[in-house]
Amino acid sequence: MIRIDAIWLATTPMDMRAGTDTALAKVVSVFGSAHPHTAYLFANKRANRLKVLVHDGIGIWLAARRLHQGKFVWPLGSAAQQLSLNRAQLDALVLGLPWQRLGDAGIITMV
Repeated sequence: MIRIDAIWLATTPMDMRAGTDTALAKVVSVFGSAHPHTAYLFANKRANRLKVLVHDGIGIWLAARRLHQGKFVWPLGSAAQQLSLNRAQLDALVLGLPWQRLGDAGIITMV
């Protein structure tokens, strides 16, 4: 199991052809650095593909997910370039659910 203590989402799209080195460079340009035990999420412009880069303290993991129908709920065009998520929000996001509605302790609120 990969330990993840913090989850960050980038609102700017990333080219999904990017490999580990390019994705790591994108993390550094958007977030300033890649911290250990932190997951960084990126989507493409259509928000139907997702990449997650995780620094586990020793190396880098890069995972991809693609939706065959629909798209991920992604804050494209947001004023903020980065957003922090909790684990429940991450779980909802990778399933394609509206993760912004999940608050602290899993309470569903209006957006």
